[in-house]
Amino acid sequence: MELPVVNHPDYVAKINEDNKFPIEKFGALAKHLLDENIVKQFHIPKECSIETIRTSHSLEYINHIKNKTLDPKLQKKIGFPINESVVRRSFVATGGTVLASKLSLDFKLACNTAGGSHHATFDCGAGYCVFNDVAVAANYLKKRNYAKKILIIDLDVHQGNGNSEIFKDDKDVLTFSMHCGSNYPAKKSKSDIDVELKDQMEDKEYLNILHKNLKELNKNKYDFVFYVAGVDIHFDDRLGKLKISDDGINKRDKIVIENFYSKNIPLCGVLGGGYNKNFEKLIELHSMLHKNCAEII
Repeated sequence: MELPVVNHPDYVAKINEDNKFPIEKFGALAKHLLDENIVKQFHIPKECSIETIRTSHSLEYINHIKNKTLDPKLQKKIGFPINESVVRRSFVATGGTVLASKLSLDFKLACNTAGGSHHATFDCGAGYCVFNDVAVAANYLKKRNYAKKILIIDLDVHQGNGNSEIFKDDKDVLTFSMHCGSNYPAKKSKSDIDVELKDQMEDKEYLNILHKNLKELNKNKYDFVFYVAGVDIHFDDRLGKLKISDDGINKRDKIVIENFYSKNIPLCGVLGGGYNKNFEKLIELHSMLHKNCAEII
């Protein structure tokens, strides 16, 4: 069986040339997955509807994005200029995670080649995140009774503060964030489970902590899992403070994917952060999510 993977050319938006965000990685990742025969063809998403996004964001905020009228100070907080290309990307990438979640229900595993915009809260974007695609997709599944109990397991180096804020009063969505305690955001929100890691942590300790926490998570029952597979935990990441190797990231992905697949729980993988100093290495690291899913399905 071929792994369903979602991609759209408009994931690559036009942003200012001096922007630190590696926006070209989405196109390069798609090419890499095809070249390496990890994927033969992509599932193409449509723009997510305003009605669907409204489950996780205020209509006022959505309209400011759609109409490109967001306050410049709030655009600066996001890190992107809210231009036509970024607006298009935001709606399509969110639609991509919704589509990937639907595919996961049928195939048990599916991935987006973007997503994991976990810093976006109900009425504000931040940290290169416009819409919180995982929150939108989780609410989409819940609203249609496709899933009643959802786990968001976020292994990005930065805390998934948007996830925790959006679902703080929702007992049917468990938010788990395992992140570097000293990293962004400076002011953390409270997830259902937060695991703060010390600076410069290496593979062995990291994977031991992950194993321990998965064992605890497995005591609960879930209908669905979203996996935010950020690779900014890598030792050579510009915005990370951990020292996880290539092999450590690969093992991490295998552990998470196999844990839930073996229990017949649908899992939707999304990209999360990655800002490696070496662009080719960044693409290789991000592709580990899709490669490991493709090998197990």
